[in-house]
Amino acid sequence: MKTIISIEELAKLIMAYCLSIYLGYGWWVFLIWIISPDISMIAYLINSKIGAWVYNLFHHQAIAVIIGLLGIYLMSPQLQFIGLILFGHSAMDRALGFGLKYEDDFKHTHLGWIGEK
Repeated sequence: MKTIISIEELAKLIMAYCLSIYLGYGWWVFLIWIISPDISMIAYLINSKIGAWVYNLFHHQAIAVIIGLLGIYLMSPQLQFIGLILFGHSAMDRALGFGLKYEDDFKHTHLGWIGEK
């Protein structure tokens, strides 16, 4: 099952990349910005509850879709790109086995514990 989920999430990442090219952004722009949502991990310096909440906000695919659709509605390529980055990043993380975080521990995700097989 993990392999199927990884393939599905990789397809989402590729789709986000292709759509960013379609919007007119250079191939390298997506590659530079794709790691930017991980800045949300800084919130873990406060505590694990706030850290998980902020991390999940930046890694939730529905939030990414809403931002992208808002960009379409407002005809804002920048918002569309931000939605694609958030969506692509969360897909990349999930393909690698990293999921949304529970409040008790950074390694406890909705996909299981990071590092356990």
